Amino acid sequence: MDKKKLAVPLVCHGHSRPVVDLFYSPITPDGFFLISASKDSSPMLRNGETGDWIGTFEGHKGAVWSCCLDTNALYAASGSADFSALWFSIFCRKLWDALTGDEKHSFEHKHIVRACAFSEVDLYFFLNLKYYISCLVLAISQFFAQDTHFLLTGGFEKILRIFDLNRPDAPPREVDNSPGSIRTVAWLHSDQTILSSCTDIGGVRLCDVRSGKIVQTLETKSPVTSAEVSRDGRYITTADGFTVKFWDANHFGLVKSYNMPCNVESASLEPKLGNKFIAGGEDMWVHLFDFHTGEEIGCNKGHHGPVHCVRFSPGGESYASGSEDGTIRIWQTGPANHEENDLHPANGPTGKVKVSADEVTRKIEGFHIGKEGKAGEKDKAADV
Repeated sequence: MDKKKLAVPLVCHGHSRPVVDLFYSPITPDGFFLISASKDSSPMLRNGETGDWIGTFEGHKGAVWSCCLDTNALYAASGSADFSALWFSIFCRKLWDALTGDEKHSFEHKHIVRACAFSEVDLYFFLNLKYYISCLVLAISQFFAQDTHFLLTGGFEKILRIFDLNRPDAPPREVDNSPGSIRTVAWLHSDQTILSSCTDIGGVRLCDVRSGKIVQTLETKSPVTSAEVSRDGRYITTADGFTVKFWDANHFGLVKSYNMPCNVESASLEPKLGNKFIAGGEDMWVHLFDFHTGEEIGCNKGHHGPVHCVRFSPGGESYASGSEDGTIRIWQTGPANHEENDLHPANGPTGKVKVSADEVTRKIEGFHIGKEGKAGEKDKAADV
């Protein structure tokens, strides 16, 4: 393989324990953002382009298994196994305000929350306005988003819960037909369908929100550890064991299935052209494949532990990987610029923020963080 095609990663330090989930926001007037979940109990928000650290969400006391941002990157959510709650068999998922870092509400569960996802609120017609009024646009979009803003959670209770964020104290709607402990969740078809997979049972189940019934099951031999709906809504990408599969998101037929060189834990489809995909797993490498042929066209090495999560950025120009080694690496999709350093580290919690990051995040000046350099170094995080 031509070495010129190898991507040069931005190495993002800060987490003190394994990184188990990553989520990119869509592109907003302020750029796009990356949130990470880690067993160190402290989700982190970063500039999605540069990897520069913006802030750390504090409040969880156990391993954080899942994280997400809403459509406008105004809110963040995380699913956790809280250690102190473990004693009472109560585990929490936290809802945060991404502009201040303050906790807005804690939704109590009776067991570990493994996955969470915001509903797909499409307000991008606002975002076509010129940037100088973007503050007003965000305020308007935030106001209107309250009409249809929901949060979906799933975990060890085998129950899907839908919380109305307009009424956070109201009881959630519950769908309790999952055959096993829930590993992944996602919204589909403008929030009319819920996609979920289980920790120890193969397949992806699609549940109709109105009836609460499972209407389709995408069959797999192994449990699905990663399920992603493409940005254009055409494909569902799943990773199960040594296989990555692509499904038609409307008719649910299997489009493509490729065998992987190792047991993969996560896969992601390039969102702009849809002509390549990435996968990562136990061999510690991030593999890049051609979508149409399944041929491996790139292999990025650098992690020192299994890769738990991979995600493409919203524009497809880069992709991120989270690993057991506690780092996030951001890789360029195209050829690397070898005139730069071999490893160009992004700023961690104690680093100086670059000018570009300041420009992108200038409206988050009031972001609430903990003590400088504290990256969730809680030894009591639950490893379930």
